[in-house]
Amino acid sequence: MNKRIAILHYASPPTVGGVEQTIAYHARGLADLGYRVRVISGSGGRFDERVEVVVYPLFASKHPQVLEAKHSLDAGIVPDQFDDLVARQRAALSDSLKDCDVCIVHNVHTLNKNLALTVALSQVRGPQFIAWCHDLAWTNPQYLPELHPRQPWTLLRAVWPDTRYVTVSEARRHELAELLGIDPSEVAVVFPGVDPALFFQWTPTAQAIVARLGLLDADGLLLLPARLTRRKNIALGLRVLADLRARSGRDFRLIVTGPPGPHNPTNPGYLGELLALRQTLGLEASAHFLYELEEPPLVPDDATMANLYQLADALFFPSVQEGFGIPVVEAGWAGLPVFCADIPPLRHTGQADAVYFDPVAADPAAIANTIVSTLDALPSFRLKVRARQRYRWQTIIKEQVVPLLEEK
Repeated sequence: MNKRIAILHYASPPTVGGVEQTIAYHARGLADLGYRVRVISGSGGRFDERVEVVVYPLFASKHPQVLEAKHSLDAGIVPDQFDDLVARQRAALSDSLKDCDVCIVHNVHTLNKNLALTVALSQVRGPQFIAWCHDLAWTNPQYLPELHPRQPWTLLRAVWPDTRYVTVSEARRHELAELLGIDPSEVAVVFPGVDPALFFQWTPTAQAIVARLGLLDADGLLLLPARLTRRKNIALGLRVLADLRARSGRDFRLIVTGPPGPHNPTNPGYLGELLALRQTLGLEASAHFLYELEEPPLVPDDATMANLYQLADALFFPSVQEGFGIPVVEAGWAGLPVFCADIPPLRHTGQADAVYFDPVAADPAAIANTIVSTLDALPSFRLKVRARQRYRWQTIIKEQVVPLLEEK
């Protein structure tokens, strides 16, 4: 991936804004994949050492000369200095794009924030252009008084040659297609996303766990925060996970966070039994013991544990004996559904707001069925899984942005 990718907008990071945020994630994500990235804008600065930034002030929407021209343009008058403004911006564009293979252009094709830049862009030849249309002036009542049925305003509703159109939602796709008089299939949809590590302030350890285990692609994450001791009944968790995956046909995972208990010399042997059971049940890729991930063994700190509670979809706590059972309280703080053993301390804490099972006599298949039916009935669970699998920047860039850049 040696292509040089340009990203053009009126402003770029560290300027704060939705489009500017998209530019930052696209630029970093593409750099991660080996692309050479150049951000071109009217205002901004260096935000990643791998990303080149070119700032030409006349590309900004708030440059004094641009604002002066816009005042006349909004009234339907093309000012005397407009052609000179276009020529200067065209020269700057040609210079900054001369070695680029693809240029992603945010909003310049469809907004009247700097019409001289729009006209200049229409006169430049070179890279493949991708018109990334967040907003459309001609369909927004707020902008209509500033638009007029002739050039240069009609450029904002024209189909540009050799240009790939992209919108950020299905609704905007149909709005743009109708405006341009083209079939919606000619417009790609690439939505924005979230960086969960940044959003939740994950620790480096949490980031490493998530990346190594591929947790963000899972269909369901059950958290079992316990030391590896027999009274924690972790073997039941493995059997429930096996039935859960078999019955649902989905990629459910179990995350067991703790090390062997410190006070019982047989506990290391219990880990071996659990690992053998995991192999027997075919759960090597779905039942995760954090303790075995690193050497020396990984024991999450408090901040990492908080991250795991944020990430998980439910607490699964099958312990046969507890003095209190703090994980149920922690799950309450994290807003997690709780599936736990029906023992007095846990019932006292969870009351009517947890789902209970007999930790000794219950059928793992019955527990699995209860977990699936309970979670699937929760809109919060369905939305969380969909958001994690579809709306994260890394996935969006790999699966949606890169194919556009590589189109022939």
